Formats: sequence, structure tokens, C-alpha cells
Amino acid sequence: MEKTAVDLLICPHCGGDLRENKGSLICSRGHTANIARQGYVSLLGRDSGTHTADSAEMVAARERFLDGGHFEPLAEALVAASEGAPEGAVVDLGCGTGHYLGKVLEALPDRVGIGVDNSKFAARRAAKIVPRAGVLVADIWDEIPIRDGAAGLMLNVFSPRNGEEMERILAPGGRLVVVTPQAGHLAELIERFGMISVDPEKEERLERSLGPLADGAESRELEWTMNLGRDQVRDLIEMGPSAGRMGGAEMDSALQELAEETAVTAAVTITTTSRIEEVR
Repeated sequence: MEKTAVDLLICPHCGGDLRENKGSLICSRGHTANIARQGYVSLLGRDSGTHTADSAEMVAARERFLDGGHFEPLAEALVAASEGAPEGAVVDLGCGTGHYLGKVLEALPDRVGIGVDNSKFAARRAAKIVPRAGVLVADIWDEIPIRDGAAGLMLNVFSPRNGEEMERILAPGGRLVVVTPQAGHLAELIERFGMISVDPEKEERLERSLGPLADGAESRELEWTMNLGRDQVRDLIEMGPSAGRMGGAEMDSALQELAEETAVTAAVTITTTSRIEEVR
């Protein structure tokens, strides 16, 4: 694994420093985590869980869809929001395939990245496409095995938020960029395919989840239109939380009712905030 990233990780069992030794990460108390041959490491704590982790099929669908460039306006917006971020690692909580982390690291060539996801299938892909990052499987609702103040920049794209842990990992003055869907996101598909709709109280839940990090937060809305073929619509549905809500035959029938190309709205909110710098 990337040594600079390893130096920023801590043991999920005792909080001790980790070092790489013969294909494993070990701490001074003898806790050991094997680095998978794909390059990621599982640092799940005793009480961690992965029951909501994305499946291999979901990750494959997401990879195909993102590689098609359909969310490129969002990737560009994340790169822009990352400009001038304070020194420190780029940490992506809920990194998925590593698509956005990779884009941001390309724009910040002097930074190391850390990708965190609770899906081993996502971690495998992220470790492959983002070699300048350490990628770990961890539970965001548990204590995340990253050092205090390690992140100069933190990304959280369509992922759960543990505000207390986010604040701990961010360096003083460190920047957090959160992406959440708006009510109109994928509106053309929601009812037709029985997809999960956006919670109307999502903005209030975002503020609550960020805790003190919500102070001084600034938001901007981003909207664009995607022209998608039937296979791309299928991947878009199957890569997210609505995967599996519709049976295969029903999905095929609904897709056949679409035109050869369907205009689909993407609408997100990008919220940027910082950890308040400590006063000495």
C-alpha cells in the first residue's frame, strides 16, 4: 500500500500506529490486518458491520456508468471545490469505485488519498484505479481507523455521514465537500422504475448529521441533463440504493417501454464547509 497513506491509519482495535510488514498491516500490540492481493485492506473493528455494503453487481454497474462520463459535471465540480484545500490527505468517505477520489487526486498531484468504503467489491476497484491512495474497508458508523486531523480535504458523495468522526479526522481548517441529491434528481425514472425518492427533509438531515461542521456551510446547486440508452438507464438504477427493488422481467419490460434514448435530469447539492481552526 501507499506508505504515506499507511502512516495515517490506526489500528481499529486499539488505536495504535500501523506499519506494513510482509503484506500485512500490524500494530505494536500485535493486531494484524492482511492486505488483499487487490491492494486494499479491511480495518473493520469488533463492532463494525457491512450488511448495507454494495454488492459486486452494484459496483460493476456503477463502474460502467461513471466510466461513460454521465456524471462528469459532478466530477468537475468536485475538482473545483477542492482547489486551495489546506495541506493534508484527501479522504473520501464512501469512496465507491474511487472515481471521484481519482479525479481530485489528479488535480492535486502532491496529495495522498485515503478511500473508505464498507464494500470489499468497491474497495477492490478503488485500489486498482487510484494507486496513489490507501483504500480500506471500514464501517463509517464505527470509529474510522484514520488518525486525528489527517485530512486536509474530505469528500462525501451520496454517502452516509458520521459528523463526529468527520470532524475528528479533518485537520483544523480542513475542508469538507458533501454531495446530496435534490428532489428532482433522476425524476424521469423514479416512478416508472419504483426507485427510492429523495427524502423531503434531506437538507435538515444533512445539517443534523454534520453537527458543528454545519456552521458556516455553503451550498450550491448543480443540474444537468443526461441522454441515456436503455443499458445505461439499467446501470443507473442498479448502481444505487434502488438496486433489486424491481424484478428482472419487470425491469426488462419497463426498459423496453423507453425510447432508444431518454433524457434524465441529474440534480445535486454540493455543500462545502470547514473545521474551525483551533484558537491558541
